Formats: sequence, structure tokens, C-alpha cells
Amino acid sequence: MAGTRRVANDPLRKERILDAARDVIAERGVHATTHRRIAEAADVPLGSLTYHFEGLEAILEQTFARLSESMSVRYRAAMEAASDRREACAAVTDLICGPEYATPREVVLLFEMYAYANHNAAVAETARQWMFRSRENLAAHFPERTRLALDALVEGWTMHQAFERAPLERDMVMATVTAIAEHVS
Repeated sequence: MAGTRRVANDPLRKERILDAARDVIAERGVHATTHRRIAEAADVPLGSLTYHFEGLEAILEQTFARLSESMSVRYRAAMEAASDRREACAAVTDLICGPEYATPREVVLLFEMYAYANHNAAVAETARQWMFRSRENLAAHFPERTRLALDALVEGWTMHQAFERAPLERDMVMATVTAIAEHVS
């Protein structure tokens, strides 16, 4: 029941609120995310939100920061596992074609983050830093201009795939990634 206290001293309440905010954003969009909906989804009293956060904007900012960080960890792990450029091309292909980079739900959250970044400087900076981290993760295997092209390809193809709602042809993606890696420097 919303508004009931779960534990007298609830050290994970803030994280639960952020998890609930992520769920509300994914299901309803930023435009329909409210304190009340987040509190209900987190099963915490409404006052807990204002206790832990300065306002709804702060909740959204921290939710998107957590999203970008968790996705960056997976991106980095995929690139660190590659021992050479060929394996790095395959890893980038996997990021584009599979759930390694973003689940369908996370793609929805990314769309919401990008849209909200147009109206919130902190979220815009989160998106910008995430872009830099993504390129940095490619640095072990690719020169700077190649990193720029590949990162744009990862983002763009992920968006296209979400709207087309059809799996990508892995062979075509791999050929494209390899061509960029070989010809853009």
C-alpha cells in the first residue's frame, strides 16, 4: 500500500525511489512523471521524496545519471574484452545488434533522457559525459575520428532498430563497422 513505512530505518529508500522513477519514466514518460506516481511505485510515503531530493528535477537528473553510468559499464566491459581490432569490431556489432548495449526498455529511457536533456542542463551534461565515456571506451582499439563515427553509429542504429522493431542484419552491421574501422582515421 502506498504511503506505508517499510522499515523504521530504510537505508535503501533513496535507491528504491530512483528505481521507481526509472520505472515510471519508462512506462509513462518524463512528461507524466510526478512525485505521487514515483512514491506509489516505490511504496514509500510521498514525503520521502522531498526528504531525499530537492524536487522532481533532482530525481530525474539522478535517475538519468544512474542510467548512463550503468550502460557505460556494459559498453566498457564489451570493449575491454576485445583483444584486438577485429574483436573490437565484433564487440561494437554486438552493442548495436544485441541487448549488450541497451534493452528495449533502456532505449525508451534513452529517448526520454535525450528529450529531457533539451530542457535540463544537468541531464544535458550527463548525456554529454556519457558520449565522452563511450568514445573513451573505444580508444584502446580505434583512432579518434573512427571513435566518433562508431559511437554515432551505435547510437543511431540503436534508435533506428527501436522504431523499426525488427532485428538488424548482423552481417551488414559487422561489414559497416569494419569498413568504418578500416577507412576512417
